[in-house]
Amino acid sequence: MPAALPLKEPVKVGQLLRRRLRELKRTPRELAEAVKVSEDYMADLVAGRRRPPAPGRSDLYAPMTKFLRLHRNDLPTCARAERELHGVGGRRPHPEVTRQVLELCTPERQRVLQRRVGRPDGTELENVIVSRLLQVAQGFVNRKLEDEVGLRMAATRDGCTYLEARMRLLEFLDADAQSVTPRDCEEFLRPRITTWDIDLETRAMKIVLK
Repeated sequence: MPAALPLKEPVKVGQLLRRRLRELKRTPRELAEAVKVSEDYMADLVAGRRRPPAPGRSDLYAPMTKFLRLHRNDLPTCARAERELHGVGGRRPHPEVTRQVLELCTPERQRVLQRRVGRPDGTELENVIVSRLLQVAQGFVNRKLEDEVGLRMAATRDGCTYLEARMRLLEFLDADAQSVTPRDCEEFLRPRITTWDIDLETRAMKIVLK
């Protein structure tokens, strides 16, 4: 089976995966093994039950592209279009996530920000804060994901399999401001950030890492 021609128009990621698997006579399980993700994760992605990972997630899209013999830009382009189509709108982060994030400020700054994000128009500010702190933590996690030897050692230490440890990191990398959980904050964000502040006029943030 030759490589697929570049797409003329983006389609849903699940639709593209299903079509290409059918053309190659391969299964979602085989694709999951090639990408080093769980079978359930890939099955949900193929079926369209999971929102596509961000377009820049080369750790997932590069091996999928190679396995399915797709043009290198097809999956990221489809992911970008699908994610924009199903944007998060004006949803707020989980209240406990916001509480944990604000606790990393000085007490005086925390009180100011609590008042600002508590306003009806505070959703955007709340999302900006959580998104930027999340991006910092995801940068650390992405580097951890690239260290397969270290991740295998950590999995052994924690009493889980390598795939289980890898999937926990992948799930966190899939998170955004609206879907990040309190557990994510406790496990990945708070251990890496000492404190932070934001200029309420320019939205520029200063983040101090541990």
